[in-house]
Amino acid sequence: MTTGPSRIFDEFAKLMTDAAGAAQGMKREAETMLHSQTERVLNGLDLVKREEFEAVREMAIKARDENDALKARIEALEAQLAAKG
Repeated sequence: MTTGPSRIFDEFAKLMTDAAGAAQGMKREAETMLHSQTERVLNGLDLVKREEFEAVREMAIKARDENDALKARIEALEAQLAAKG
C-alpha cells in the first residue's frame, strides 16, 4: 500500500480521471439535448428536406421541357394551318 505523497498523487490522478469521464458524459448529454432542440425547432419551421427539394426541382425541369416541346409543336401546327388557309 502506498503512503505519503505518492498516495496523494494517486488519489488526485484518480479524481482527475473520474472528473474527465464525468465531463465527457456531460458533453455528450449536452450535445444530444442541443441536437434534439435544434431538430425540434427545424421541424417546427416547416422546412423542406434537400431530397424533397431536389425531387420537385427535377419535376419542374421536366415539366418546363415538356412545355417548351408542346409550345414548339403548337407553333408548327399553327404555321401549317396558316399555310393552308
